[in-house]
Amino acid sequence: MPKSRSRRPAYRRWLAWLLPVGLIGAAAVALYAVHLDRVIRDKFEGQRWALPARVFARPLELYAGAPLDQRRVREALDRLGYQNDDPVGAGTYAVRGARLIVYTRGFQFWDGAEPPRKVEIRFDGRQVTGLSGDQGELPLLRLEPEFIGGFYPASNEDRLLVRLDEVPPVLIQALLTLEDRDFYRHVGISPRGIARALWADLRAGAMVQGGSTLTQQLVKNYFLTADRTLWRKATEAIMAVLLESHYSKDEILEAYLNEVFLGQVGTRSIHGMAQGAMLYFGRPLGELDTGQLALLAGMVQAPSSYDPRRNPERATARRNLALRLLAEQGVLTEQQAAAAQARPLGVVKRTALATARYPAFLDLVRRQLQRDYPEEVLRNDGLRIFATMDPAVQAAAEAAVTGQGAAIAKSAGKPDLQMAAVAADVATGEVLALVGDRDPRFDGYNRALDARRQIGSLAKPAVYLTALSEPQRFNLATPLDDQRMSVGLPNGDRWQPRNAGNDYAGRIPLLRGLAESRNSATVALGLQVGVPNVLKTLRALGVRRDLPPVPSVMLGAVELTPFETTRMYLTLAASGFRLHLRGIHAVTDAEGTPLASYPLSVEQKLDPAAVFLVNTALQEVARSGTARALGRVLPGLNIAGKTGTT
Repeated sequence: MPKSRSRRPAYRRWLAWLLPVGLIGAAAVALYAVHLDRVIRDKFEGQRWALPARVFARPLELYAGAPLDQRRVREALDRLGYQNDDPVGAGTYAVRGARLIVYTRGFQFWDGAEPPRKVEIRFDGRQVTGLSGDQGELPLLRLEPEFIGGFYPASNEDRLLVRLDEVPPVLIQALLTLEDRDFYRHVGISPRGIARALWADLRAGAMVQGGSTLTQQLVKNYFLTADRTLWRKATEAIMAVLLESHYSKDEILEAYLNEVFLGQVGTRSIHGMAQGAMLYFGRPLGELDTGQLALLAGMVQAPSSYDPRRNPERATARRNLALRLLAEQGVLTEQQAAAAQARPLGVVKRTALATARYPAFLDLVRRQLQRDYPEEVLRNDGLRIFATMDPAVQAAAEAAVTGQGAAIAKSAGKPDLQMAAVAADVATGEVLALVGDRDPRFDGYNRALDARRQIGSLAKPAVYLTALSEPQRFNLATPLDDQRMSVGLPNGDRWQPRNAGNDYAGRIPLLRGLAESRNSATVALGLQVGVPNVLKTLRALGVRRDLPPVPSVMLGAVELTPFETTRMYLTLAASGFRLHLRGIHAVTDAEGTPLASYPLSVEQKLDPAAVFLVNTALQEVARSGTARALGRVLPGLNIAGKTGTT
């Protein structure tokens, strides 16, 4: 009895100590759970992700009479990831002699939706002769535009959101089979799932099933970090239960499908099944075959290990495992699984999501957008930006810059020689192509927009245009003095312009002075019309910089960028109408609601008759003048051009 009485007080003392400690601990856990609950609701409501702005090229427009041959249309379809196969579903096409049968994907443009449909495109040599669909002849067809880049959040995460009802059922079944078979039965955590996954892994001798539920994985990826600590795991479990208490299984699954990490492009991380499909297969998620969907589901566990480009054998084994498990579950028949296992992975060699494909053009788009949108909106709100770039023209410009750049650098003995190019639509002012470096993929100093150089003889048309704007005094036959001269300057100095090679022709017609780019004749003409009037003409052509009122401006002693020079010549090409050079056509929000348009902006600045005469002289430049080599390369075309040195 004495012993028993001595133990009771000790037991009661322990109980008296443990009870308040336990209550305090429970209260702390409860308070922590309340805090976590608020974190979940605050972050999971509204916009769940920062979405990059996505930039699209000009869409290819097809209509009867369009100057497009079948090869160019097929190239456009191939760039968009269309499969040359029986056109029984969106994203496919077939060649039928002089016809293309295309099943288009459809697209939400800034001015309305282009529906998916099956279309026959007929060709005759180098032009489209007609279009027809199920309802008869079509006046116009727009293919979906090519994705050319984006402006990404500070997190450098890239994703394309997808709704659950847009996800192929096979992908969902494969994901649940591999990662969480009890997903629709557990409350966020699943002890039975952990035990079953452990047993499956032991039997297979490899990791074939995940232990954490999809909800736990979503919590870890979306709310927490990947730290492997007991505290983080405990927090993950609590948050998983709380998340399931607020949101439906379908909402959680949809969020998981958009959050999951699937790979890397440079420093940019690719998240979500929809963007994963574009990364590896270059096609929308809904167009993937069973094997490709199984591979995406299998990659979730370890994207780097199962990367089909780096580890094709490992990726194939993982895909085949997923297909076998789907057959065991009855989702696929044995024959369907075997057929899918026999197919190649179908991974595209070069992803359409590659970084810095068109860095110079995207730089132009960004600069023009920053006038209307703050940086955080560009990076986070999922804007859809429809740019004016024509992929075919851009490719031609890049080929010219890289090919000719290398040839000129070699012949000049200057390996570091640089180049840039700008091409614009004369009718609209839309920039069709822009290259900022001899390496078109260089994402740095944009020479097309920023490299100021003296434009030399490219300024001369302004002198002749000033003169020809006075038809009572000047015409293309007006004689000019092409001889040595000395011009007095206000500071008392003398300026002596010289012709190339000291070649002087004496009296020549005005047309020849411009066609042969003769310095002395140009200065003589400029002095007759007056330097101030030449400066006015340069401003009317679109030169916005301050210009020194000195005679040397007539020979191009003014620094402009290639972009500014393009603006100047665009006014000449547009018969004296000055157009705003623009790289953007329209902007919509993430759902396709129009936000802004960048319409044609045109203003008549010069006499069309005088511009016509200058363009006639510039055509002579390409026929018999300093650019006659251009005329030989493109015979039969009435090309206007101008050479210039600095």
